[in-house]
Amino acid sequence: VQLQASGGGYVQPGGSLRLSCVASGDIFNINAIGWYRQVPGKQRELVALITRGGGTVYVDSVEGRFTISRDNGPNVVYLQMSSLKPEDTATYYCYADDIVMNYWGKGTQVTVSS
Repeated sequence: VQLQASGGGYVQPGGSLRLSCVASGDIFNINAIGWYRQVPGKQRELVALITRGGGTVYVDSVEGRFTISRDNGPNVVYLQMSSLKPEDTATYYCYADDIVMNYWGKGTQVTVSS
């Protein structure tokens, strides 16, 4: 599975961004797909996941502000980020897993600053 992320950028606090991730390859065995983020010096943390069955998981700090969704089955996943805060600044990584392994895309930078 290959993951291609896009949509990062610079935004002021309170603004919005949408991240996209396109999965290719053996996508039909994907169990969950979503986003992690990482800031320098800290561990990578889960942001949001959506499962094959459509269930969603969010880290508490983004609940109510971020929405994960998918299009075309497991092929494309979006992360709509609203009411962004400076603490959301991070490199965001698309993630997917199947019964064999975990997959990571290259990161996309999100910077929230006035």
